[in-house]
Amino acid sequence: MTTTSAPVSTDTAVIRALKRIRMPQKQRNRELALLVFALVINAAAVALVQLGVESAIDPSFLYYCGVLALLALAMHIVLRFIAPAADPFVLPVGTILTGLGLAMIYRIDLGDGATGWSAASTRQLAWAGISYALALAVVIGLRNYRVLFRYTYIFGFIGIVLLLLPLVPGLGTDANADVWVSLGFFSFQPGELAKISLAIFFAGYLVRTRESLTSVGTRFLGMTWPRARELGPILVIWLVSLTIIVLQHDLGTGLLIFGMFVAMLYVATGKTSWVVLGLVLAAGGAIAASQVLPYVGGRFTNWLNAFDPDLYWASGGSAQLVDGIFGLAHGGLLGTGLGQGRPGLTPLAQSDYIFPSLGEELGLIGVFAILCLYMVFVSRGIRIGVAGQDDFGKLLATGMAFTIALQVFIMVGGVTRVIPLTGLTTPFLAAGGSSLVANWIIVAILLRISDGVRNQPRVVIG
Repeated sequence: MTTTSAPVSTDTAVIRALKRIRMPQKQRNRELALLVFALVINAAAVALVQLGVESAIDPSFLYYCGVLALLALAMHIVLRFIAPAADPFVLPVGTILTGLGLAMIYRIDLGDGATGWSAASTRQLAWAGISYALALAVVIGLRNYRVLFRYTYIFGFIGIVLLLLPLVPGLGTDANADVWVSLGFFSFQPGELAKISLAIFFAGYLVRTRESLTSVGTRFLGMTWPRARELGPILVIWLVSLTIIVLQHDLGTGLLIFGMFVAMLYVATGKTSWVVLGLVLAAGGAIAASQVLPYVGGRFTNWLNAFDPDLYWASGGSAQLVDGIFGLAHGGLLGTGLGQGRPGLTPLAQSDYIFPSLGEELGLIGVFAILCLYMVFVSRGIRIGVAGQDDFGKLLATGMAFTIALQVFIMVGGVTRVIPLTGLTTPFLAAGGSSLVANWIIVAILLRISDGVRNQPRVVIG
């Protein structure tokens, strides 16, 4: 049986066409207003830091921030022409988070007297410029995100190679966790780029195998549990995560990769049993690692007995965690004000503990606002995925959004003693070029997916 629809008048068709043109224009105008607001907040944060520490404004650093503002505005202009329907919230939220992190890193450098290239803020500023430039390149070069689906297994291979790079003799560094690679003139953390490659691989793999993973299983305790033959993928990723924890001493990356796969597996199948299995495997792996691996056991001991005086003064003890908690408590509700606190008392205040540093000077209200910004970013990423009509784009967008959400939870939960502390970085905020580059590539991919989703033809059943 065929259905026919009433003919549409020429005037009605013209009106609909004009609405389709005006909608992206309204989105881009909204994005420009939000972007300008974000840039004003960032500039004000840097100025307040300078006033708080030095009682004067040094325009030199503001000039450098102006270069980043020009790059952000350049990306906005590029989006107007080549991706007019891209989500209007992703770019401004990423910009304001990057700016706030840069202001706090700069504030810690001023307190320590660090200047020039030895200052973490100078390096972070350079990495921010590189991140914006690479994000622009991805937005321009990735005209159709569905092309990534063709290279599913290549991205999987790249992700595994990136994770193994720190184990190659001569490339790994002598850090506490074997997650850094040194090329002589600079070091980077390949695991940050690996999470993007593996997200693309997981999305493509689950699209291809979803039918077998959603096949009928055994009904037990109100849920349909998968058959033994379908447990292979989750067990393989679980073993890969444990291997990362054992060989690289990197608890955070192992949890992140496994959590990302479980979340994407749930989105692909809609089966709650996968989530339950994932939680059981994660808990079992964590307990086993804490009993077998000394450094994992130490993390659990520091978490459970953080305020034990003997543990506080011990080498590798809980001093860093406790100092961060005291810094948060010192901030109170409203904070001490930018430049008025003492975040430098906590080791690695500009990287692992940048969230307590911000909490001390911005207070509970400030960190709540930052968490709300993360919530907006993640919700827009999930919204982009839900709105998509192709399974690959849906899984890729939700997977990348959940990666940011899980990384924030792991870091914020660790420094606030909700969960044991791991070695990840707080997205956009913490000092670290690898993390910043990877997160801005995620921003670019989400912008491309959102534009592609909104330009997809809608299927109307009538």
